[in-house]
Amino acid sequence: MLEMKGITKRFPGVIANYRVDFDVYPGEVHTLLGENGAGKSTLMKVLYGLYPADEGTVLVDGAEVVLESPNDAIEHGIGMVHQHFMLVPTLTVAENVSLGLKSSRGFLTDLAAVSQKIDELSSQYGLDIDPSAYIWQLSVGERQRVEIIKALYRDARILILDEPTAVLTPQEVDQLFVTLRKLTDDGRGLIFISHKLHEVLALSTRITVLRLGEVTGQIPVEGATRESLATMMVGRSVKLKPDKLPSEPGEVELDISDLTVMGDRGLVAIDNLSLEVRRGEILGIAGVSGNGQRELAETIAGLRKAESGSITVGGVDVTGAHPKTVRKAGLAYVPEERMREGAIAGFNVWENLLLIDHGSKDFLRRGLFDFGAITDYAQGLVEAFDVRTPSIDTPCGSLSGGNIQKVIMARELSSSPTVLVASQPTRGVDIGAAEYIHRRLIDKRNVLTDAEFIQAKLIEHRNACTAILMISEDLDEVFGLADRIAVLYEGRIMDIVDPDTATREQVGLLMAGVEPETN
Repeated sequence: MLEMKGITKRFPGVIANYRVDFDVYPGEVHTLLGENGAGKSTLMKVLYGLYPADEGTVLVDGAEVVLESPNDAIEHGIGMVHQHFMLVPTLTVAENVSLGLKSSRGFLTDLAAVSQKIDELSSQYGLDIDPSAYIWQLSVGERQRVEIIKALYRDARILILDEPTAVLTPQEVDQLFVTLRKLTDDGRGLIFISHKLHEVLALSTRITVLRLGEVTGQIPVEGATRESLATMMVGRSVKLKPDKLPSEPGEVELDISDLTVMGDRGLVAIDNLSLEVRRGEILGIAGVSGNGQRELAETIAGLRKAESGSITVGGVDVTGAHPKTVRKAGLAYVPEERMREGAIAGFNVWENLLLIDHGSKDFLRRGLFDFGAITDYAQGLVEAFDVRTPSIDTPCGSLSGGNIQKVIMARELSSSPTVLVASQPTRGVDIGAAEYIHRRLIDKRNVLTDAEFIQAKLIEHRNACTAILMISEDLDEVFGLADRIAVLYEGRIMDIVDPDTATREQVGLLMAGVEPETN
């Protein structure tokens, strides 16, 4: 039903795709794998009409088509769930879903009918969302649900799914896969993009791997393993689970007591929550997106006011304090949305590295910037954190997602914080990058890739007696890094479990609000 032949796409100084062949048959799930910068998103944007191909052709049902815009793609039955959301923050869910569609009332909108259909889709696919909610009020995961609903609303025959499961519990992922298989049973073709290799193996019919813009292999799912796929993606053997030394927790450095926080829609987001994180340990927060993770992190960082309760960082009461005061107490903060809250795309690398410490006397001479000191500092962090950038003067927005995340990690961890709050530290980071992040968190002696680096940096600082609160929707990451796992549901801690003895099924039930069994 779909053929992409010899697709080449060039940008100034970069060949994003080079002679790529890709096809989809009715009733199959064809997965596209590759690291950040491998060309997956570019290839799909060509298919969706967002980029014109420099070379190559696209055929739908055997006929060559010209895709100059998403409207052209939609007319040919192609839908896409974007990794970076294509939503208008000031409009509601229903208004975003209806954008570009004809109304049954002519020139007037018919949002009641749209909302009804959204409710039906939400119920059918387990994607709980309020049609009347404004996009700016929603968490990252909830916005992704809106993108999924937008594509399903248009009844696409060929559906591109870019990281669609980040917002779901393991049980909900299983249910979504049942639904996706029903779509393929009806003759639809799915293109699945995911960094979660166990999901790729569970859902795919075929798998195509891209590296540096070229196809490195295409294999049926039978016989494929997580290790073999990771090796095809990265070009070397990848350690999928970081080596984590036993923790030796010390004193409590982050103490949260009876915390209650309101969300943007005036509802309770954090409900009387109490937690302790000790020196030298990683406490992982597991939960479906939208259950209070964002509000918890923002409140600790001083970006959101608490209704009641207290927060202590390094023995200092920072409840309701200004973010600058919280940082002085020893907090470092890696936000979940790197390009909205973590970095400034138009600033170059050294400017982003200096955002927190720009007033330090170490970087000033007679009240002006000491660019020699700044250059040495920034270059040192770029090398230490393996930030792959042409120079420290490169705009941060032109880097890959993994390298932007490493810039943020470098800035936040360079101050040797007492407490680190890391929210979704490797979201959207390729497997090689995530592996690098993980292992730099664990042990700074390893030389790793982007994702390794971010995760390894977390472990490194845990071993250096930083108290780390890690919020992640990736259960593999939580189980691989955390010393304890606290499961969050509707703003409450359902239970705190040991990752060495707990199971994914047990944590998944807690994420769904099922109370733990008591002996």
